[in-house]
Amino acid sequence: MKDDSPGLFGPLPSSRVVPVLVPMPAPVAYSYAVPDGMPVEPGSVVQVPLGPRQVIGVVWDGPEAGSVDPKKLRSITKVFDCPPLDGPMRTFLDWVAAYTLSPPGYVARMALRAPAALDPEPMVEGFRFSGMEPERMTPARRKVLDLAGDGLSWTKSGLAHASGVSTSVIDGLAAQGVFETVFLPPPPLVARPDPDFAEHRLAGPQKEAADEILDGIRKGGFSVALIDGVTGSGKTEVYFEAIAETLRQGRQVLILLPEIALTANFLERFQDRFGAKPGEWHSDLATRTREKVWRQAATGEIRVVAGARSALFLPFEDLGLIIVDEEHDPAFKQEDRVFYNARDMAVVRARIAGFPVVLVSATPSVESQVNCQAGRYKRIHLPTRFADAALPDLHLIDMRRHPPERGGFLSPLLLRAVGRTIERKEQALLFLNRRGYAPLTLCRVCGHRFQCPQCSSWLVEHRFRGQIQCHQCGYSEPTPQACPECGTLDHLVACGPGVERIAEEVEKHFPDARTLVLSSDLGGVKRLRLELEAIANGEADIVIGTQLVAKGHNFPLMTLVGIVDADIGLANGDPRAAERTFQLLSQVTGRAGRTGRKSHGLLQTFQPMHPVMQALVSGDASAFYEREIAERERAALPPFGRLVSIIVSADSRAEAETHARQLRQTAPVERDIAILGPAEAPLALIRGRHRFRLLVHGRRSSDMQGFVRAMLANGPKERRSIQVQVDVDPQSFL
Repeated sequence: MKDDSPGLFGPLPSSRVVPVLVPMPAPVAYSYAVPDGMPVEPGSVVQVPLGPRQVIGVVWDGPEAGSVDPKKLRSITKVFDCPPLDGPMRTFLDWVAAYTLSPPGYVARMALRAPAALDPEPMVEGFRFSGMEPERMTPARRKVLDLAGDGLSWTKSGLAHASGVSTSVIDGLAAQGVFETVFLPPPPLVARPDPDFAEHRLAGPQKEAADEILDGIRKGGFSVALIDGVTGSGKTEVYFEAIAETLRQGRQVLILLPEIALTANFLERFQDRFGAKPGEWHSDLATRTREKVWRQAATGEIRVVAGARSALFLPFEDLGLIIVDEEHDPAFKQEDRVFYNARDMAVVRARIAGFPVVLVSATPSVESQVNCQAGRYKRIHLPTRFADAALPDLHLIDMRRHPPERGGFLSPLLLRAVGRTIERKEQALLFLNRRGYAPLTLCRVCGHRFQCPQCSSWLVEHRFRGQIQCHQCGYSEPTPQACPECGTLDHLVACGPGVERIAEEVEKHFPDARTLVLSSDLGGVKRLRLELEAIANGEADIVIGTQLVAKGHNFPLMTLVGIVDADIGLANGDPRAAERTFQLLSQVTGRAGRTGRKSHGLLQTFQPMHPVMQALVSGDASAFYEREIAERERAALPPFGRLVSIIVSADSRAEAETHARQLRQTAPVERDIAILGPAEAPLALIRGRHRFRLLVHGRRSSDMQGFVRAMLANGPKERRSIQVQVDVDPQSFL
């Protein structure tokens, strides 16, 4: 830490005034005085007084307030000894704040999420051979001295491990003066990846794709490439070559993944290629580990970070490439405080700093497809699986013609296919994107439905845990034995299936099969990683899972995928419903046959003629995208038009509705911008707050941010009981 603390008898004299962004919803930076002799510059991370507290802030760009008397301002109290946020990073944060209509301080806080990492890590105590011999030589001591006798410094644990002895041997030698104490810099969290560690053996389309990507990286500057390849086509190996080239250039790499906490397989593949794992960044990491990743990314010690969407805001020393894997995944959309899409913001960060972005998907988003058609992105297509492995044969099961037996949810056709699969010692996956046992519980006598007391959603039964739970706010209670409305015992009935109920049905038909349920609410990340590893090792015959099984996993023995309810994603008013259903089901069925075994996919549906179902079984993805793009263009929906969702929530329904109506009434009049609503949001009550939604719809060229900014400025002032959330480019319409 720099020596910049206040003087013994008060603040040091100040002669400069600088703007500082602080982590609060203020529209502009605050002015602070800089004590004489304190070295600050734009981007410096500082500590400043804010009311009675000391908070972390960032010295920002802008003219110094020459007309303001520094003596009338509060002073910066500390400058942290960490690299300042560079110019491109500050420009990026400003851009995100302006685009998402978020307070700049909240956006800057996303880049400073590891406060303890702002000061350097403490030095580590180590040992160095002093030249003295021990009083008595033993075989264990001889091993230690053979290693340390060259005078190099070692940590205690490192020397003990390398010598194959216990740390007590080291302590004994140090007590006799054989070692002297030294202080060493803390070790890096992960080793540096070696771009030439493993020989790459790409051939055919994979090699051609890698050459195209490498050509763009070697030219330098900003570019966007979309690797569009079927599941199992070798997309990861292709972008590994882009990573290797960037590392050879001495620059850092960021890999964004939708579910980094569950992708142990990816981390192992990275280590096999580069000889070391990347630094990880996600919410499941220990706080201390996150702090080390932040610090070592900022200082350049970590060369590659693989992370969830928030990793986009890490302050890298010299970022030279961003990979966005599964770029279509909705998990890249942040819907809390600062609403942003990490895929789109990754492109913005790369454009500002002038380096390439590679987007990757087997089922690209409509937005990325349109950008490729318009020439803004370069499309690199991989039409076949790696090593010419065959894609699964997909067939529809018309549930009107082949219904399940009474009380069941699996068609006899699907059950027979599962039986044949496990007889061959292969694996079957049954996919249902619904957690728990049943989505609704009601009383057979009086019809009472169990609803969350805080949300307008039904309580989902989780029979494994003996609870009914709200999937919106997390409220839960023990599963009741009697109806709370009429008091009748043993007349509660579960309506509809969740994965737990499908597991119950599977065990009834296949009692000797090894069945495993994969769902995000059935254990922590460590348990899920172990279960995914067990599946990959063939330790399960039938896997029943939610959408987390679609996240790029490789199961060598998986040859059958059964979709329990292919229609589930189509039954809502989301304009992206067809696209998302196509993407999700394509990804799930792509888990089968990745190692070349003959494989099948069976989709249970009541709408076999729906365009999504026909596109899936025909394998004609291009026809589906052409139709979807044409429909979006006719309706002026994204990416041909723009949307902004405004949610007004309040303690009472009347307050929320009144505030929303007043907002609409004070909106400016623009010919090419329309406002829909206000109307109750589909989830009209969440956590006890009533919600009304306004949807602003404009052309692609419309100044949506200016329009919404004016509407909020002219509208009624927010009161403590009223909150207004603005979501530019919404992905969810609940």
